[in-house]
Amino acid sequence: MANPKNQGRLAQDMKREVIGIISQMKDPRLEGGLLTVTRLDVTPDLDVAKVYISVMGKPEGAQEAVKALNRASGHVRTEISRRMHIRKSPRFVFAQDDGAAYAAHINQVLADLNKGEE
Repeated sequence: MANPKNQGRLAQDMKREVIGIISQMKDPRLEGGLLTVTRLDVTPDLDVAKVYISVMGKPEGAQEAVKALNRASGHVRTEISRRMHIRKSPRFVFAQDDGAAYAAHINQVLADLNKGEE
């Protein structure tokens, strides 16, 4: 078990590497929108890493990207192990993060309310 400080640093390093790996992937489902890795959580035993992604500018883009990334999770795991020189790389699970889309929706609602008051 890693201490929380080291685990946080490991998660940040892993997130940076995952971003690099995803940017080099040639899957058409990952193109056509702004794909962002918003967060990466690693279990204390380093067994599972949950990666949250957001896709802006492409309707239904996040669902397709999550499917593609989950199918390529073995590749991501192998690359992380190779790039970070760690013996046991976690199993990667990709999930949609709707936080950015929700924030954009709230901003639009607030802007519409402000227009109504004027």
